[in-house]
This record gives sequence, structure tokens and C-alpha cells, in this order.
Amino acid sequence: MRLGLAGTGRIGTSHAETLKGFDEVSSVIVADVDAGRARSAAAKLGVEAADDLSALFASSLDGLVITAATDAHPELILRAVDAGIPVFCEKPVAADIPGTLAVIDKISASDVPVQIGFQRRFDGGYAAARAAVASGELGWLHTLRATTLDPAPPPAEYVAHSGGLFRDCGVHDFDVVRFVSGREVVEVYAVGANKGERFFVDAGDVDTAAATLTLDDGTLAVVSLTRYNGAGYDVRLEVLGSAGNAVVGLDERTPLTSVEPGVQPLPGPAYPGFMERFRPAYVSELKAFLDVAAGRAPSPCGAADALEAFYIAEACEVSRRERRPVRVEEVRV
Repeated sequence: MRLGLAGTGRIGTSHAETLKGFDEVSSVIVADVDAGRARSAAAKLGVEAADDLSALFASSLDGLVITAATDAHPELILRAVDAGIPVFCEKPVAADIPGTLAVIDKISASDVPVQIGFQRRFDGGYAAARAAVASGELGWLHTLRATTLDPAPPPAEYVAHSGGLFRDCGVHDFDVVRFVSGREVVEVYAVGANKGERFFVDAGDVDTAAATLTLDDGTLAVVSLTRYNGAGYDVRLEVLGSAGNAVVGLDERTPLTSVEPGVQPLPGPAYPGFMERFRPAYVSELKAFLDVAAGRAPSPCGAADALEAFYIAEACEVSRRERRPVRVEEVRV
């Protein structure tokens, strides 16, 4: 297979390195709006570089991986689908709900597959929790507790264009709540706080947030988010049922400290960030895309799934701003 990759930033470079390591991939060609960055990444990785995006699309691709800036996602997805090229695109589909709906409307008439990158679906722990719920071994669920706690904030420039903590960060938790529980979120109540850098306030964002989600069967989910978890990168999901529980992300590198007498600390060290924590999941996700691109499997996470998680994030942002519960149906367009 000959695969293209658009966007040679940190995650794009990592994905290109993963792709070139698959036996089924004969070549990888990368491009970027900054042609010099693409050439530099290609030289480092030992892959090809296209002069620009037009040259990339003219390279007889069997699939395209999109890791460019969010505002470029809609155009690149549609351009690939129009050319009959299967697409993998990092979340989100677009920067807002109308943009996402416009993409979905246009690709729905095509049979070219589109896979959106929500890598936690391919993590072994989340997959095991989903299986435990589906098997009934946990009984009926009463509570899910999800956390995404970053050790340090991203740059101010990133925050200003991120869409906010719920849309940029919490959307992963919202997606796995749906994925693991098999249920839909119908109502949210969210709050946020700022105790860190001023640039969060300047961007209309928060650096810490909490949201209570009500699922369609009455199960409750609580999501906690922060950009300032000094102990390290901490991403977990607790799935609590009437007959048992399942916990994702509790291992020797979880940055938790017990102060109970006689309890030994976890050996650590904590994961420095999401790329390290979810490295195996990213590999599995891209391997699944090869099956999608080759026509051996349907997309495991389509644009419609990304839209549902985005709706929840949007409802949380409205709730935070207006200080009230928000039904998810309020933000559906």
C-alpha cells in the first residue's frame, strides 16, 4: 500500500513512523503547508516528501492520513473522498458542529470510507471495559468516572485555537463513555475554573473542569479535566456496576499517591503525556485503518461517532457558560 500523510507536526511524524513500519505499507509520502517541515520530517524518517498537497494527492495513494491543523480537516477529507481515497483523520472532523455536519452531508453519498481518530477505542483497557459491560458481568451500571488530567498546559497559541477544554480534551472522555457503556448522553451539567495562566481566561477557556453526564438509561458519568496535574499524566475510567467494576488506566505508572499507612507507592514513573500513554493504541488504530483502506473492514469510528462526542462537548460548554443543565438535543442542529 502507498499511503499519504498530510501534516508533519508531532503526531503526524509519529504516525508516519508507525505507518512505514507496517509490512503491508510499501511507501509513505508526507506533505505539509510548510514544505520545509515536510522535507525535514521525511529525511528524518526515511520516507518521501511531496512538494505540496496537490502533489500529495497526485501520488496514486491507497489511503490518506490527516494530521494537519483542525481548520484544514474538512477540505482534506472532502478532497480525498472526491478522489476515491480512503481517509483517516485525527479528531475533530471540523472546528464546529455546522462544519462537521457539512462534511458528513457530503461524504454520506460516497462509499469511500472515513475513519476518525479516537485512539482510546483501541487501547486494551478501554476495550476490556467495553467487553465487561457488554457481557453483563458488571451487572447494571450506576456510575462511570472518567479523568483526563494533563501534567502541564499547552502553549497559549494552542489554547486560543483549541476550541476549549471540553471540545479539545474532554471529547475523548465523552467518546469513551459512549463507547464503553453502549449508551447515549442525554443531559449534562458542567462547571469550570481558572487558577492557572491568564491566557486561558483570555481565550474564553478554563484550565480545570468537571461535568456530570446523564445517560439515556439513567446511568451517571462524571468527567474531570485539568491542564495542571503536577503528579503526571493521569487518564482513567472507572466503570461501576451492581455486580462488579472495571478500571482503565490503573497500573504501575498511574500518578496516584496513597497516604494510608503501610501502602507502598506505585513504582512509576508517570507517563509524560498522551503520546507515550497511548502509543500501542495509536499503532492499533492505524493498523485498523489499513484494513479499512484495503476494503477488509468498515470504519470502526466514523464521522457520525465524532459528531456525537462533539455534541456532548458543545452541550458542556453551553452549560458552563450559562450555569445550567443542558439537554444534548438543545445543541443538535
